[in-house]
Parts: sequence; C-alpha cells; structure tokens
Amino acid sequence: MISIWAPDGVAEVGRGDDLADHLLPLVELADGDIVCVTSKVVSKAEGRVAADDRADAIVRETRRLVARRGPLVIVVNRLGLTMAAAGVDASNVEQGQVLLLPEDPDGTARRLRSAIAARTAANVGVLVTDTAGRAWREGQTDFAIGAAGLRVLDDHAGRTDPYGNTLVVTAPAVADELAGAAELASGKLGRRPFAVIRGRADLVLPPREHGPGAETLVRPEGGDLFGLGSREAVIAALRRSGIDQAVFGSATQTEELRALLADLTGADVRSTGDGIEVASDDPRSRWVAEVAAYAHGWLGEDTSDAEVSRILLRPATP
Repeated sequence: MISIWAPDGVAEVGRGDDLADHLLPLVELADGDIVCVTSKVVSKAEGRVAADDRADAIVRETRRLVARRGPLVIVVNRLGLTMAAAGVDASNVEQGQVLLLPEDPDGTARRLRSAIAARTAANVGVLVTDTAGRAWREGQTDFAIGAAGLRVLDDHAGRTDPYGNTLVVTAPAVADELAGAAELASGKLGRRPFAVIRGRADLVLPPREHGPGAETLVRPEGGDLFGLGSREAVIAALRRSGIDQAVFGSATQTEELRALLADLTGADVRSTGDGIEVASDDPRSRWVAEVAAYAHGWLGEDTSDAEVSRILLRPATP
C-alpha cells in the first residue's frame, strides 16, 4: 500500500532557511519514506527570487529556443530542462518579483537528505519537484528536477512479462510518477510545499548512496525526436547554421536519405564511396537536397564541373 500526505502548518520560507527545520517538526519519517519538496520553496530558501522583468529573466535562464507561439516560449533552460518560460515563475511571490529555478536541484536534494539522516537517522529518498506541460496533452503535471537517494528509473529491460515476452525499452520514470502523485496531496494553493510518500521503500537507495539524480532523466541534445517545434525545425533547416544541426539528431542512414532526396528532387541521386551525390542542372533541386540533407544530419559541398552541376553530401558526424 502507498500512502501520501502533505503536512499543513509550513511557515513562509525565506532566504537562508533550512528546509529540514521547516519539515521535521511536522512529520515522523521512517526508513524508506520519500520526501518531496516543491522547487518554489527551494528557490526561496536559496535566494532565487529576483526583482526583475519576467521576459528578461527568461532570456537569461534560456540555453536554446525550442518553440515560440506568440508570447509563449518553450526553451531548454540552463538546467537542460525543456520548459515553458524557462521555468521562470511569477506566482507565489510579491508583485514585481520572479522566481527562478534552483541552481542545482540534485545538490539540494542531496543536502536535504543528509540533513534528515543526521537529525532523525531515517534513510529517506528526496525529490525536488516542479510543474510543466507535456507534448500532445492538455494541462500540467509535476515532475522531478532533483533527486537523491532514489532510483529515478525502474529499468525493466530484460524482464519477462506474464506472456513470456522479453521487455526491451520499458523504463518507468518513477521519480516523475512520484512527483505527480505528491502534487495530488500538496495541491497548488494549499501552502503545503512538502509531501511524504510511504510504501515504495524498494526505490530508496542505501544510506549515503545518493544515486545519479534527476539530471539523468534529461535526454541529451539530439536524443529527442522533438528537439524543435514544427515551425522552428523548418527555419533551422533553411538557415543551415551549424549551431542547430545537433538538435536534428544523428545522421540518417545513406540509403534512406538517398531515396528521400530522389523523391523530393527528381534529380539523379546516387550513393558513392564518399557519401551521396545529387546531380541536377536545376538550382532549386540542389538547394532542396541540401536543406533536406541538413535536417537529416548531412552537409553538402558543391562539386560541379564544366559538364555537370552537382553537390556531394556527407554525414556531419562520423
């Protein structure tokens, strides 16, 4: 059985506060419990409140733009998280202030876990949570941006299901599942920034073994099929700037790209020992081939001579 509770009576958190001081008088923790704390109170304790224009703060917290639709921006922020507005929040703070995400959520989780262990001798896991929207789905849910003492993925690869099928890629993101469950108890407006989950001690690591943290849940650049918005992907391919190409992922296989370019351009497209050659007297066909190839991880070089206009395409990375 899993039980979740979020204690009432948490005082307003200010800069320099010890989060364990706020939590421990309100709960009795046991080995195997999982403590969840919202990023908002972590940021307040760490002084991540800024009297700043929200738009300016978003720019500073942004590593790369993913998509823009009017005033809404989805970006990869400095923590590597893909979030609306870089995770900059203007709620639960005084007007004219904004709340930035913690500097190091995994580090915060480790420190809080160590503080709890020192004061209670309880071996718990700790999650720092935040809220985000999801592709293809309406609404938002909480997810883990920091973790300590917890298996964040429950990898099922190699296990067998009840029908005898071997699982290959099934890996529930249990840290995110726990964060979402904790939010059901905490709520958004109840002033309950802590939640305790009991009943999943199997996910809690041994004392002083903090684990890899929530950072390992972030896919590497180019590892996500949706690293750019649909409009932004088109613009990035047209610009062929080099900075954007890693977002498209690893280079497409030669024969797959050759067939695609032949269909797109109607040109003479051949695989060669060096790569793929596109021969055409039509400048537009050669341009289309270069743009499409760029979006598939290939770069073009003009190899025209007096007789034939052509480009040679090679993978951008070995």
